[in-house]
Amino acid sequence: MTGRGLPMAVPAAGLPTRVRIHEVGARDGLQNEKVTVPTQVKAEFVRRLAGTGLTTIEATSFVHPKWVPQLADAEQLFPLVSGLPVELPVLVPNERGLDRALALGARRVAVFASATESFAKANLNRTVDEALAMFEPVVERAKADGDGVHVRGYLSMCFGDPWEGAVPVPQVVRVCRALLDMGCDELSLGDTIGVATPGHVLQLLAALNEEHVPTSVLGVHFHDTYGQALANTLAALQHGVTTVDASAGGLGGCPFAKSATGNLATEDLVWMLQGLGIDTGVDLGRLVATSAWMAGQLGRPSPSRTVRALSHEDPEGQEGREAHKEQ
Repeated sequence: MTGRGLPMAVPAAGLPTRVRIHEVGARDGLQNEKVTVPTQVKAEFVRRLAGTGLTTIEATSFVHPKWVPQLADAEQLFPLVSGLPVELPVLVPNERGLDRALALGARRVAVFASATESFAKANLNRTVDEALAMFEPVVERAKADGDGVHVRGYLSMCFGDPWEGAVPVPQVVRVCRALLDMGCDELSLGDTIGVATPGHVLQLLAALNEEHVPTSVLGVHFHDTYGQALANTLAALQHGVTTVDASAGGLGGCPFAKSATGNLATEDLVWMLQGLGIDTGVDLGRLVATSAWMAGQLGRPSPSRTVRALSHEDPEGQEGREAHKEQ
């Protein structure tokens, strides 16, 4: 890393004092990689992420290997990281996935719904309502397990759909309300193809509040297709959202929506939040080193602007290159 250090902190009025970053790099970030990433490398990635101060790191997905081959090693990976002192959510698409996750001791799970019929068909081969009906027993069983498993409801295509275009706000609100009513503890609003703009974000958040969906249960998940992810995040923060999804190094896309580009890079998010004086608990230097290391494993530079800026003398990261040689 260079001597550029950290941004000068200049707080702005009306923003939260702390934000929880929901790190998705190890699951959403890697799921679309064409070359299989070794299980031990994934585990080391999660361990390094935990060492940065991140408190929530999505570990893997218990989907059928046919649909997401990159995550076929969920049973092997989760025990390697389950002892870390962080929350390790996992994706469970159905009751079978839930069974697999619970058998390994997972206590935070997520279901993945769609706001549009086209994406529900492409992703789950179901209508929106059929998908919700499939998730209902998953959520019910998770909440009834022991002292209750925390359930996150992902909602994709909240702002635009590659087949249907702009998504009407009431349509999104309906599915959000259904996920909450079935027992989800938290919702993540996904801009899967990255078309949202700040006004659209504020409109959706206000509409959700009007339908008695509290801001406290909402997280945001922005993709950076049109360079709007940070602007949209700032709009959400201004509304009171305090949970933001991001992917270390800007890894990721969506295997079922070809126009979806990378997630918001966690480093870019942390740079902005630190500049606003907002606490995340994350050590930016360690995070940059971790993403540079992972970029070395993948054999390409990190797409994160902050990673590139802070390690521009060695785009892959000296640590990442040396670790790659050891493989």
